[in-house]
Formats: sequence, C-alpha cells, structure tokens
Amino acid sequence: MIKWLELSILMKIIDLTLTISESIPTFPGSPKPSFIDWDNLKDDGYNLELLFLSSHTGTHMDAPFHFVKKGKKIHEINPSRFVSEAILVKIRSKVITKTDIQKFEKKHRKIESGSTVIFFTGWQKNLKKDFYFTKNPGLSASAANYLALKKINLVGIDSPSIDLGSNSKFSAHHIFSKKGILIVENLANLEKIQSSKFQLVVLPLKLKDTTGSPVRAIALID
Repeated sequence: MIKWLELSILMKIIDLTLTISESIPTFPGSPKPSFIDWDNLKDDGYNLELLFLSSHTGTHMDAPFHFVKKGKKIHEINPSRFVSEAILVKIRSKVITKTDIQKFEKKHRKIESGSTVIFFTGWQKNLKKDFYFTKNPGLSASAANYLALKKINLVGIDSPSIDLGSNSKFSAHHIFSKKGILIVENLANLEKIQSSKFQLVVLPLKLKDTTGSPVRAIALID
C-alpha cells in the first residue's frame, strides 16, 4: 500500500469527472440537480447547502442492483474494486462490437480476467447537444457478452450509457449487472490519456441500498 502511494505521488493526475451543477444535462425523465442554500455565515456561523439529485447524475457508477433484483448495492461493493489498472480502448464506432474489441487486443494488449476496461468514443464533446442521450455510442450485446465471459471488474465509457441511446432494452446493462460487473458512465477527459494502460481511481459515495452514485474519477498517468 505504501509503495502504491509513493508511486502515485510521481504520477500525473487527470480528472475524469464532470462537474455537477444545476445546469448539467440529465438523463431524460430524471430531475435536474438542485442546490438549496440552507445555512449561511451571517445567521448560522457557517455555510451549508442541501443537494437534490439523481444517484445517476453526471459521472456515476451503476451498481448491479440497478438492473438485477438481488445484485449488489453501492454500499455492498468491496472498495478494492474502485482502484485498478485500467485498459483504455479507443473506438469511435457508434456500435462497439466484439470484433472491435478483438482487433484492439490483437493490436495493443489482451484483456485479462479481472481487468477494468474503459472505452473512449469522443462522445463527451456532445454533452450540451440535444441528442447527447439519444444517439450516443455504446456496446453491442456481443461486445458485452465477450467482456462478461472474461469476468472483468469494471467497464466505463465517456457517453451517458454503456448501451446505445437507441437501445431501450439496456442489453449491455443487463449482461454486466447479472455478472456483478461495475459500470461507470459519463467519464470525461479521456482524450488526455495517451497510453492504452493507466491507473484508475473511481470512488462512489457509500450510499446505503442505492442503485448508483456520482463518483470522483481520476486517472494516474506515468
């Protein structure tokens, strides 16, 4: 543990997290965040606000319970899974297929069991566009099944969903959740990572019995 901390000090830190504000785009049907001033310096001696937002706002983690009745909830996930070596897969196709992933493995590195896999699609540039949540890229069922068979730890993407915006069945979500694989969506700044491997830290709030949580995600780069 001490060795890892010493190593992290020598690394460059890249913030992969969207800033949550009252103007951040939210999934259709989800409420807009609201920050309510509650206490202030003049009257109370300190400033304090109340937060109202979906547990899937901004850069966030989906717990398996999001799609599986008996899946793990956010507070039940072992925190050792939140710190891992990640493989960055750059694919700009709208539909990410099993073949796309295999081509990446052949050219760069094999995805081993227990890996964390992050997909860079470049979709974050459309965050403020009306079609951000409806035309986003995502994984096909074949790609999700391929990774699920590898028993990966976590899969992340820089779009609002691991599924295509047009996929109302949430196929990839179901495939990963049934296998206990964590999902992180709405990652930012992945274009700043040049290598296909980096250290990922993604920390959700420890919210009891919830389907997800906003996270602070960072990359540690050599």
